[in-house]
Amino acid sequence: MKNSRRKTLKTLGVSGAALSLLGVNPLLSACSSSSQKTSDTESDSNAAASAATELFFNISLAQWSLHRSFFGDAISSWDNFGKLWAESPDNVLRGELKPVDFPTIAKRDYGITAVEYVNVFYFSKKNDKQFWYDLRKQCDEQGVKSLLIMCDREGNLGDTDEEARKQAVENHYGWVDAAQILGCHSIRVNAAGNGTAEEVKAAAIDGLGQLVSYSSQSGISVIVENHGGYSSNGEWLASVIEGVGSKYCGTLPDFGNFCIEGHHGDCKEEYDKYQGVKELMPYAKGVSGKTHEFDAEGNEVNTDFVKMLQIVKDSGFTGYIDIEYEGGGLSEPEGIKATKALLEKAGKAVS
Repeated sequence: MKNSRRKTLKTLGVSGAALSLLGVNPLLSACSSSSQKTSDTESDSNAAASAATELFFNISLAQWSLHRSFFGDAISSWDNFGKLWAESPDNVLRGELKPVDFPTIAKRDYGITAVEYVNVFYFSKKNDKQFWYDLRKQCDEQGVKSLLIMCDREGNLGDTDEEARKQAVENHYGWVDAAQILGCHSIRVNAAGNGTAEEVKAAAIDGLGQLVSYSSQSGISVIVENHGGYSSNGEWLASVIEGVGSKYCGTLPDFGNFCIEGHHGDCKEEYDKYQGVKELMPYAKGVSGKTHEFDAEGNEVNTDFVKMLQIVKDSGFTGYIDIEYEGGGLSEPEGIKATKALLEKAGKAVS
């Protein structure tokens, strides 16, 4: 999940981080004819099964990788996006693809059978249990596993104001309930807040602890991503998780989110990403394989995936690493496929 997403969703797109999503290529449809779908799905599934036998991890798809395809012209400008969101969060869903179809899209178009949702695409559905039961049915029919829901815009769990923090905790309850219906293992949250590092740490430990008290009753974990600010300091975030001290509280290390001040492309202070992932892996319940740009050989320009996956493997992790492409050089379908190929290539190199 990402620093740019955090800023985009927090400010409704008026921050500098949101500019990386402007001026991108026109949206490309990921749909194919019914005859092609069958052939492509079989081919992709066979290839995925073959690759999986050689990897120490499994591959999932993060929904944000298709955010342009879901938002459509709602992000023609961020002023437009903000206006539409203020009217209703559903108004920003103007793309060629529909969020409700995400599990089917993941399997049909990319041969991926595990998905990670983003709550902003389902904001009006948070407390609509029938919607989540229907989505679970779709997943079961497609043979797709739901892993987690990434939650934004529900308040800061590290808010130093006690009442605001309590409200943020309660705002997440609906997503915990949705995650349980879908069969997810976690919801991903943010440990943000204003104040000194120690003040926000204490508040985040309290806020996360309160939320875990609720989520653990359903067997749902609360996991924190390095997502800008203090949370992008691996040592700080690890100490927060240690402070909560629950098996239901962990991390979602993101390969590309170690900008403490600024955002991707204009980062003023960045934490060492390899050190950060190493510090967060002991608590990881998932990993985010963030990509932005690729070179001619298919390697990520900003991150050494072989080095990063070696760190992940050395930690003993054998779960899911997601594809989270948020670059602008490739279309979303191309970026997803390029990230998948890189994960498979780098994974084989360290397996």
